Amino acid sequence: MTSTDDPPPPPSLSLPPPNQRGGCLTALMAGFGIIMLLPGLCALLFGGISVFDGGHIGSDIAPLVFLGLVVGLGGIALIWAAIRGRRA
Repeated sequence: MTSTDDPPPPPSLSLPPPNQRGGCLTALMAGFGIIMLLPGLCALLFGGISVFDGGHIGSDIAPLVFLGLVVGLGGIALIWAAIRGRRA
């Protein structure tokens, strides 16, 4: 009798594990993220001073405050990616 079963599957050809990020890169990402938080803190400080002084943020400082906040948010994202990427 002939067998109609399929031939046995080839040995496991699994993909190698993805390259994991080293500790040095994680530390650099976290370090640059902390440095990027400083403009965000300055933006909060100067924006807060402007609001309490005159009741609104002046048109001359508003773009700088916005830019500082964007850089600060980038720092938060970089720190988050460094910590999250290390766990995965």
